[in-house]
Amino acid sequence: MEWLQTFDTEVLQWLRETLSTPFMDQLMVLISTLGNAGALWLFLGALFLFMGIRRKNWRDMGILLLLCVGASALVCNLILKPCVNRIRPYDLLGYADTLLIPPLHDASFPSGHTAACFAAATAVYAKNRTWGCAAYIFGVVMGFSRLYLGVHFPTDVLAGAIVGTAMAALTVCLLQKHQKEDNLKK
Repeated sequence: MEWLQTFDTEVLQWLRETLSTPFMDQLMVLISTLGNAGALWLFLGALFLFMGIRRKNWRDMGILLLLCVGASALVCNLILKPCVNRIRPYDLLGYADTLLIPPLHDASFPSGHTAACFAAATAVYAKNRTWGCAAYIFGVVMGFSRLYLGVHFPTDVLAGAIVGTAMAALTVCLLQKHQKEDNLKK
Protein backbone atom coordinates (compact mmCIF):
# COMPACT_ATOMS: atom_id res chain seq x y z
CA MET A 1 0.00 0.00 0.00
CA GLU A 2 2.97 2.30 0.37
CA TRP A 3 3.30 2.48 -3.44
CA LEU A 4 -0.30 3.70 -3.63
CA GLN A 5 0.34 6.49 -1.13
CA THR A 6 3.47 7.43 -3.06
CA PHE A 7 1.46 7.56 -6.30
CA ASP A 8 -1.27 9.67 -4.67
CA THR A 9 1.28 12.10 -3.25
CA GLU A 10 3.25 12.45 -6.49
CA VAL A 11 0.10 13.17 -8.51
CA LEU A 12 -0.97 15.91 -6.10
CA GLN A 13 2.48 17.47 -6.03
CA TRP A 14 2.63 17.43 -9.82
CA LEU A 15 -0.76 19.16 -10.02
CA ARG A 16 0.30 21.85 -7.56
CA GLU A 17 3.59 22.48 -9.37
CA THR A 18 2.34 22.27 -12.95
CA LEU A 19 -1.22 23.51 -13.27
CA SER A 20 -1.55 26.14 -10.57
CA THR A 21 -2.57 29.56 -11.91
CA PRO A 22 -4.76 32.31 -10.44
CA PHE A 23 -7.48 31.58 -13.03
CA MET A 24 -7.45 27.84 -12.29
CA ASP A 25 -7.51 28.61 -8.55
CA GLN A 26 -10.73 30.61 -8.92
CA LEU A 27 -12.32 28.15 -11.32
CA MET A 28 -11.60 25.10 -9.16
CA VAL A 29 -12.90 26.84 -6.03
CA LEU A 30 -16.12 27.72 -7.88
CA ILE A 31 -16.62 24.19 -9.21
CA SER A 32 -15.86 22.59 -5.87
CA THR A 33 -18.19 24.98 -4.05
CA LEU A 34 -21.08 23.83 -6.25
CA GLY A 35 -20.73 20.41 -4.63
CA ASN A 36 -20.72 21.57 -1.01
CA ALA A 37 -23.28 19.57 0.98
CA GLY A 38 -24.73 18.28 -2.30
CA ALA A 39 -26.36 21.70 -2.74
CA LEU A 40 -26.37 21.61 -6.55
CA TRP A 41 -28.01 18.19 -6.65
CA LEU A 42 -30.52 18.99 -3.91
CA PHE A 43 -31.48 22.15 -5.77
CA LEU A 44 -31.86 20.32 -9.08
CA GLY A 45 -33.81 17.50 -7.45
CA ALA A 46 -36.19 20.00 -5.85
CA LEU A 47 -36.46 21.91 -9.14
CA PHE A 48 -37.36 18.71 -11.01
CA LEU A 49 -39.96 17.88 -8.35
CA PHE A 50 -41.49 21.34 -8.72
CA MET A 51 -41.49 21.05 -12.51
CA GLY A 52 -43.08 17.63 -12.05
CA ILE A 53 -46.32 19.28 -10.99
CA ARG A 54 -47.14 19.40 -14.69
CA ARG A 55 -44.96 16.64 -16.11
CA LYS A 56 -44.58 13.23 -14.47
CA ASN A 57 -41.21 12.51 -16.10
CA TRP A 58 -39.70 15.59 -14.42
CA ARG A 59 -41.08 14.48 -11.06
CA ASP A 60 -39.62 11.01 -11.58
CA MET A 61 -36.25 12.55 -12.42
CA GLY A 62 -36.32 14.63 -9.23
CA ILE A 63 -37.21 11.66 -7.06
CA LEU A 64 -34.55 9.47 -8.64
CA LEU A 65 -31.90 12.19 -8.39
CA LEU A 66 -32.59 12.81 -4.69
CA LEU A 67 -32.71 9.10 -3.85
CA CYS A 68 -29.45 8.36 -5.66
CA VAL A 69 -27.55 11.26 -4.13
CA GLY A 70 -28.98 10.41 -0.71
CA ALA A 71 -27.96 6.75 -0.93
CA SER A 72 -24.48 7.78 -2.02
CA ALA A 73 -24.13 10.28 0.83
CA LEU A 74 -25.27 7.71 3.34
CA VAL A 75 -22.69 5.13 2.31
CA CYS A 76 -19.89 7.61 1.61
CA ASN A 77 -20.19 10.05 4.50
CA LEU A 78 -21.80 8.02 7.27
CA ILE A 79 -20.19 4.63 6.71
CA LEU A 80 -16.96 4.74 4.67
CA LYS A 81 -15.39 8.02 5.80
CA PRO A 82 -15.58 7.19 9.53
CA CYS A 83 -14.49 3.58 8.99
CA VAL A 84 -11.45 4.36 6.80
CA ASN A 85 -10.64 7.69 8.52
CA ARG A 86 -7.96 8.71 6.01
CA ILE A 87 -6.10 11.92 6.75
CA ARG A 88 -6.55 14.80 4.30
CA PRO A 89 -3.66 15.43 1.88
CA TYR A 90 -3.05 18.99 3.09
CA ASP A 91 -2.58 17.71 6.65
CA LEU A 92 -0.33 14.85 5.59
CA LEU A 93 1.77 16.90 3.18
CA GLY A 94 1.88 20.08 5.28
CA TYR A 95 0.25 22.65 3.04
CA ALA A 96 -2.85 23.48 5.08
CA ASP A 97 -1.63 27.10 5.22
CA THR A 98 -1.99 27.50 1.45
CA LEU A 99 -5.46 26.00 1.01
CA LEU A 100 -7.80 27.95 -1.24
CA ILE A 101 -10.86 26.75 0.70
CA PRO A 102 -11.45 26.38 4.43
CA PRO A 103 -9.96 23.19 5.92
CA LEU A 104 -12.37 20.28 6.18
CA HIS A 105 -13.04 18.37 9.37
CA ASP A 106 -14.01 14.95 8.10
CA ALA A 107 -11.94 12.14 6.64
CA SER A 108 -10.59 12.15 3.10
CA PHE A 109 -11.67 8.73 1.77
CA PRO A 110 -13.80 8.62 -0.33
CA SER A 111 -14.55 11.97 -1.95
CA GLY A 112 -18.13 12.91 -1.09
CA HIS A 113 -18.25 15.64 -3.73
CA THR A 114 -17.23 13.17 -6.44
CA ALA A 115 -19.58 10.48 -5.13
CA ALA A 116 -22.53 12.87 -5.22
CA CYS A 117 -21.70 13.98 -8.77
CA PHE A 118 -21.41 10.44 -10.06
CA ALA A 119 -24.57 9.37 -8.24
CA ALA A 120 -26.43 12.30 -9.79
CA ALA A 121 -24.95 11.56 -13.22
CA THR A 122 -26.05 7.94 -12.98
CA ALA A 123 -29.57 9.02 -12.03
CA VAL A 124 -29.75 11.50 -14.88
CA TYR A 125 -28.28 8.99 -17.34
CA ALA A 126 -31.00 6.48 -16.41
CA LYS A 127 -33.60 9.00 -17.62
CA ASN A 128 -31.73 10.90 -20.35
CA ARG A 129 -28.45 9.65 -21.81
CA THR A 130 -27.37 12.96 -23.34
CA TRP A 131 -27.79 14.93 -20.11
CA GLY A 132 -26.34 11.99 -18.21
CA CYS A 133 -23.14 12.10 -20.27
CA ALA A 134 -22.85 15.83 -19.56
CA ALA A 135 -23.36 15.13 -15.85
CA TYR A 136 -20.61 12.47 -15.91
CA ILE A 137 -18.26 15.01 -17.48
CA PHE A 138 -19.13 17.44 -14.71
CA GLY A 139 -18.40 14.63 -12.21
CA VAL A 140 -14.91 14.22 -13.66
CA VAL A 141 -14.36 17.98 -13.45
CA MET A 142 -15.59 17.96 -9.85
CA GLY A 143 -13.20 15.16 -8.96
CA PHE A 144 -10.36 17.06 -10.61
CA SER A 145 -11.24 20.19 -8.62
CA ARG A 146 -10.91 18.22 -5.38
CA LEU A 147 -7.43 17.06 -6.45
CA TYR A 148 -6.42 20.52 -7.62
CA LEU A 149 -7.47 22.04 -4.30
CA GLY A 150 -5.49 19.38 -2.43
CA VAL A 151 -8.37 18.16 -0.29
CA HIS A 152 -8.39 14.62 -1.71
CA PHE A 153 -5.96 12.05 -3.00
CA PRO A 154 -6.55 10.53 -6.47
CA THR A 155 -7.68 7.26 -4.90
CA ASP A 156 -10.24 9.17 -2.80
CA VAL A 157 -11.71 10.64 -5.98
CA LEU A 158 -11.69 7.29 -7.80
CA ALA A 159 -13.40 5.61 -4.85
CA GLY A 160 -15.96 8.43 -4.70
CA ALA A 161 -16.79 7.91 -8.39
CA ILE A 162 -17.17 4.17 -7.85
CA VAL A 163 -19.29 4.51 -4.70
CA GLY A 164 -21.53 7.18 -6.23
CA THR A 165 -22.07 5.20 -9.43
CA ALA A 166 -22.64 1.91 -7.60
CA MET A 167 -25.10 3.33 -5.08
CA ALA A 168 -27.03 5.13 -7.80
CA ALA A 169 -27.11 2.04 -10.03
CA LEU A 170 -28.45 0.01 -7.09
CA THR A 171 -31.04 2.69 -6.35
CA VAL A 172 -32.12 2.82 -10.02
CA CYS A 173 -32.49 -0.99 -10.11
CA LEU A 174 -34.48 -1.10 -6.88
CA LEU A 175 -36.76 1.71 -8.00
CA GLN A 176 -37.36 0.08 -11.39
CA LYS A 177 -38.14 -3.24 -9.67
CA HIS A 178 -40.58 -1.49 -7.34
CA GLN A 179 -42.28 0.25 -10.28
CA LYS A 180 -42.63 -3.06 -12.17
CA GLU A 181 -44.22 -4.68 -9.13
CA ASP A 182 -46.63 -1.75 -8.83
CA ASN A 183 -47.56 -2.07 -12.50
CA LEU A 184 -48.20 -5.80 -12.11
CA LYS A 185 -50.60 -5.14 -9.20
CA LYS A 186 -52.67 -2.75 -11.30
